[in-house]
Amino acid sequence: MAPQGWPTLAPAMHNATSAHPTSALHYEDTRPMLVLGFESSCDETGVALVELQGQALPRLLSHALYSQVEMHAAFGGVVPELASRDHIRRVLPLTTEVMASAGRRLDEVDVVAYTRGPGLAGALLVGAGLACALAAALDKPVLGVHHLEGHLLSPFLGADPPQFPFVALLVSGGHTQLMRVNGVGRYEMLGETIDDAAGEAFDKSAKLMGLGYPGGPALAALAAQGDPKAYALPRPLLHSGDLDFSFAGLKTAVLVQSQKMVVAHGEPIAPSEYTLASGATPGFGALPVQAQANLAASTQAAIADVLVKKSMAALTTTGLKRLVVAGGVGANRCLREQLNAQCAAGGVRVHYPELHLCTDNGAMIALAAAMRLQSGMQEASCDYSFHVQPRWPLQSL
Repeated sequence: MAPQGWPTLAPAMHNATSAHPTSALHYEDTRPMLVLGFESSCDETGVALVELQGQALPRLLSHALYSQVEMHAAFGGVVPELASRDHIRRVLPLTTEVMASAGRRLDEVDVVAYTRGPGLAGALLVGAGLACALAAALDKPVLGVHHLEGHLLSPFLGADPPQFPFVALLVSGGHTQLMRVNGVGRYEMLGETIDDAAGEAFDKSAKLMGLGYPGGPALAALAAQGDPKAYALPRPLLHSGDLDFSFAGLKTAVLVQSQKMVVAHGEPIAPSEYTLASGATPGFGALPVQAQANLAASTQAAIADVLVKKSMAALTTTGLKRLVVAGGVGANRCLREQLNAQCAAGGVRVHYPELHLCTDNGAMIALAAAMRLQSGMQEASCDYSFHVQPRWPLQSL
């Protein structure tokens, strides 16, 4: 039996005014529209309800999020099968919570949106399957959304929303990209990472220091106690003359420096242990806390320095005076402080998502769907077949 307030999954009965299963929804600004969004691309289950009215910015009515961090911490990273199973457990209760919080009923929803990709295939299938089944039961159209576009547009839910055009620094998980954004769905790639992304540099460096999972926030917390100038770590591609990124060399430099510190402290390291695959550098946890904090601060400074310098170069190249920073790394305090200072000095407006919307969440998915409908870039369809795209370049939109 379906939970209270949920529609039964019997086939919808179509009358003369009902949409044909393969028809598309055209956005009309004559009445409010409710968009229900699902995010399940990795290790967070997010559900949100957004209201769209006319040409005003969509308004977030309610959202709920469940993080799987505690479950995956025991494994040192995300286990895809466990992530998928947990999404199945969480998504319906979260949906009930969101609708109750917004004071709306499911049959009032106009469009159901979901993350189509990129992400973990199994996790994406959970959100896509639920969204399409729910939309079919409600006899409402459905729309698949690009996960990174959700991050890119998430600052529009903030107290200081940007205006088009702008330069976007997208730093989410395995993606680090600079883009010129002229409007919804109008993206021009300026530069991107050629190997490890900034988020991966944070996480892998944290793993070398034995800081556990998720590594980025743990490294940032330790770095707050350290000296960012303690160790001269490299800034890869800082003077390359283009807007591409590379953080793999930094990760290796952190490994080498951590081993030097252990040896200097009198702890021998066997040759077989000189490998990135071994996890934490043996003996690093026995070093004085200040020494560990200094390496964390130096690592964070190197990452932030590259991101800031490349972002400012992108603004100079495009001649734009507005910067949007989105994605999980965008919550990093060191990065925000440096960007704020540089942008203030250069007369540039900088915009961030609200801190609680920096990580993966359903609000950004519902928002992206609403803005695509509003701009006329996409239509919601009553075709309930679906396929997900674990790899999906944002610029292909």
